[in-house]
Amino acid sequence: MKTMNCRQLGGACDQTFSANSFDEIAMMVSKHAREKVQQGDAAHIEAMNEMRKAMTSSEAADAWMNEKRQAFNALPDEG
Repeated sequence: MKTMNCRQLGGACDQTFSANSFDEIAMMVSKHAREKVQQGDAAHIEAMNEMRKAMTSSEAADAWMNEKRQAFNALPDEG
């Protein structure tokens, strides 16, 4: 089990998420971000817009995901 916060995964807050895999934690944070955007949270809307700007191609999106996956994998296992 590893823990990351929304901000570490490109979001706008320090809410934490714990999961056994990167894919699992990415889905949790994605759901959280969508909910915050739907609620009109300005910080999350801005973070989402910045993420969209950074992902100008499938290669850029893959590179971004790989960077976040590596950050997750580098975290110590919480046991």
